[in-house]
Amino acid sequence: MSNVVKIYDTTLRDGTQGEGISFSVADKLLIAERLDQFGADYIEGGFPGSNPRDITFFQEAQKLRLKHARLAAFGSTRRAGVKAAEDAQLRTLLDSGMPVLTIVGKTWGLHVTEILRTTFEENLAMIEDSTRYLVAQGREVIYDAEHFFDGYKSDPDYALQTLAAAMRGGASNLTLCDTNGGTLVDEFKEIVGRAVREFGAERVGVHCHNDSGLGVALSLAGVAAGATLVQGTMNGYGERVGNANMTTILPNLLLKLGRTANCAGNLAQLRDLSLFFDELANLRPDPKAPFIGQSAFAHKGGLHANAAQKVARSYEHIDPALVGNRTRVLVSDMAGRTSLTLKARELGIELDEKRPEMKGLIEELKDREFRGYEYEAADASFRLLVARHLGDRRSFFDVEGYRVIIERHRGELWAEATVKLNVGGDTVHTVAEEIGPVGALDKALRLALEKTYPQLRDVVLRDYKVRILEGNRGSGSRTRVLIESGDGKRIWGTVGVSDNIIDASWEALRESVEYKLSTG
Repeated sequence: MSNVVKIYDTTLRDGTQGEGISFSVADKLLIAERLDQFGADYIEGGFPGSNPRDITFFQEAQKLRLKHARLAAFGSTRRAGVKAAEDAQLRTLLDSGMPVLTIVGKTWGLHVTEILRTTFEENLAMIEDSTRYLVAQGREVIYDAEHFFDGYKSDPDYALQTLAAAMRGGASNLTLCDTNGGTLVDEFKEIVGRAVREFGAERVGVHCHNDSGLGVALSLAGVAAGATLVQGTMNGYGERVGNANMTTILPNLLLKLGRTANCAGNLAQLRDLSLFFDELANLRPDPKAPFIGQSAFAHKGGLHANAAQKVARSYEHIDPALVGNRTRVLVSDMAGRTSLTLKARELGIELDEKRPEMKGLIEELKDREFRGYEYEAADASFRLLVARHLGDRRSFFDVEGYRVIIERHRGELWAEATVKLNVGGDTVHTVAEEIGPVGALDKALRLALEKTYPQLRDVVLRDYKVRILEGNRGSGSRTRVLIESGDGKRIWGTVGVSDNIIDASWEALRESVEYKLSTG
């Protein structure tokens, strides 16, 4: 049995069928190059001829100079009653210019008779004829056996006959697809094992969906049963609830199952690769994603943080650096001196656990958490809190007052913010307008400060989150605001809490500016 697993990425085809996922032609070309650099073996680009975007992509993709990966175009077997050489869809596949053509065929009798409305014998001929014709044109053909597991459970002999038809036609790989995502692990492993015994491990691949929450588990079970090719998508993008997530499959394959792949030497790039995809898809990264999520190696309890600091593997199943991640210490009302010290060190502050200021810092932190503050996503606010207790917090300006007016004028909604600051002994009074109150406050605050502190011109407000606390108090409920800011080089978070949403927003905005000024 081979120890090498080939990685087939279908993000650009199956992944884009997921709700809210869309890539431009330029995005798809960038993705293809990035996956090639990472070490993917196959990159499936989409359906040539199905839409102008994919038509243009395949035209441009022919100009790419990939180092290792082979680009694949996706289509289906010939139509019933039509010769392969005369089938328009197969001709479009060839015209894509791609070296690999992946064709999907029917395995399940239900689809043969009710969807294709043809005979079992004609379906086998469609598979074999299509494969043979494309191979004769000098292309590598991968056969995707659609609904293979449902088909096998309905009629195992016929399901295997469809694979044999593709093999006779010259397919390099027979990928078994759990198209509905409903198969359980034990039966999946047993069925893959049967296909491996019939056709050889080097010929069998698996393609799984996550409808039962088992996409990754099934993919790993398939490899354990002998499959040597795995299809999946980055970050689990895909139809319905998604495809098997390649960012979880790969670390398990390479670090846990002891398999190897062409991309093994680049595994430390995995988190960056995942973030790259989310950025292009305009999605917020999942902080809870296994291995590569922001929270994957985050420790909140003082006991955990202390133990992980002494012996990392006591609370971490792998070294985070292997997948490009890192250990993080979170601060909360569960924190003790050790947690605070470790968190401060993570932020570049050497803090002695025995300093007398630690008692006051811990007491205030716990009081603030009780009142609704949360510092897990607000490192900048935590750093300012520590600096104040250590006597290191510098005052860059004093707030004399602010005001926000919201007005609907001639059908348009506008907010006007007035800010009055004392900067270096001078009173600065500014007014700014924006569509929303937070944007107006942010604009007025920076107008007041940018003349003295020009470095603030680089700061942008990246994200704004509101959480209503104590919701049973209705409109008088306490509000927590988390703001994410950046300057093109780094990103930081700040928090504000108040019974008034504008006041909570102002606190988080002010601390964002103070953090930038205090750190350069």
